[in-house]
Amino acid sequence: MPMKLLLSDDVKDLGLAGEVVSVANGYGRNYLLPRRLAVEVTPENLRRIDELKRMRKIREMNRVKDLRKAAERIAALDVTVKERVSDNDVLYGSVGARQLLASLAAEGIQVEEAMIRLDEPIKTLGVHRVKIRLHSEVEAELKVWVVGIKDNAPVE
Repeated sequence: MPMKLLLSDDVKDLGLAGEVVSVANGYGRNYLLPRRLAVEVTPENLRRIDELKRMRKIREMNRVKDLRKAAERIAALDVTVKERVSDNDVLYGSVGARQLLASLAAEGIQVEEAMIRLDEPIKTLGVHRVKIRLHSEVEAELKVWVVGIKDNAPVE
């Protein structure tokens, strides 16, 4: 006979915090309850989970607000990436997410590599616009200048 539990944390393939789920007795008693991933469904626990949800929502709203400020900073930036080029101004390699990550870090902006939306590496000189997705609700566009340096010139 299944038991009903109130999830106190997100559980993959089962549900999100605050949801009431029906699980097998053994799974609930031997896994969810000892790990404090779920609690019994009581009025007190429902109130406590509602309060946790409210606090989580406030934290998430503040996080999105901070990320919007970061997106504004990113949109105002022009980063320059220097790459070696041949005599005909053709890049030897390409500019990928890691170079952009390093350029942003040099400007004091920390993002994860997965946030940089680059369909394919940049293989041409010039100005390119790269989308950076900071959150599901926040996206910025970074202006990237790819400039070439001749093969015999020192790289800075």
